Amino acid sequence: MHSNAMPSRLNGHADEGRACDGRADESQADDIQADDSGEAIEGLEVQADGIPEATVARLPIYLRALYGLAERGISTVASEELAAAAGVNSAKLRKDLSHLGSYGIRGVGYDVDYLVYQVSRTLGLTQDWPVVIVGAGNLGRALANYGGFVSRGFTISAMLDSDTAIVGSRIATLTVRPVDELEAVVATHKVAIGVIATPAGSAQAVCDRLVAAGVTSILNFAPLVLNVPEGVDVRKVDLSIELQILAFHAQRRSASRPGDLLGPRGRNGGGNAGAAGRRSVPQVPAELAAQG
Repeated sequence: MHSNAMPSRLNGHADEGRACDGRADESQADDIQADDSGEAIEGLEVQADGIPEATVARLPIYLRALYGLAERGISTVASEELAAAAGVNSAKLRKDLSHLGSYGIRGVGYDVDYLVYQVSRTLGLTQDWPVVIVGAGNLGRALANYGGFVSRGFTISAMLDSDTAIVGSRIATLTVRPVDELEAVVATHKVAIGVIATPAGSAQAVCDRLVAAGVTSILNFAPLVLNVPEGVDVRKVDLSIELQILAFHAQRRSASRPGDLLGPRGRNGGGNAGAAGRRSVPQVPAELAAQG
């Protein structure tokens, strides 16, 4: 277990946390009830260990909130406070944490250190995960320089690129190696996760090589959907899509304001559909439209 995976007070809290769980019998039925808004009944895929995919997606958010609490010296937290920090409702949070066997204590809440341990263990963060980054452009460099990975159990073992002008340069603590060494790097460092930060045109070929080398977890920043065999997990990060979604919501908020409505009647509500009464609608760049 790496030394920075969780707060220093964690050692010795496992037994205490289990005892806390054992004292929560009278409140468990109330804590694990379905979300009163209906949101906790998700009907989504369930992992082999019985934890729903949607719950897994929220666990890192809970962990980030818990780290913030621990850094402030807070030892126990109520479900309402933790839920607010994570941006979910408390019924959903309690149901999520019940999948980990953690129910908290009525009137007291959750032990922060032990909950960090439970979430970290469930996510597999109580061990180090070697990572290789393929693509040493601006995005790859930013990822390599980000210090938050190490504190969460991810070690950037190598960075690869096909550009001979970049190969051999130093980025963070790494020397960029030629992409031809991908298979050797995976074998030498026992790479568990591959990060693809290449242009779209080469991403699938890089993915195929990672999979053939034995990597079964891939984080893809390239703007395309990768084809992978069964048993390989891919998470896709596309910042342009996220921006477009934000633009959609921003447009809806703007359109809902009185005097700022879109349409042929214009902002002033008059019948003149001339240019002065219209609001220009930005066009989607061709490269983004092609992705959609």
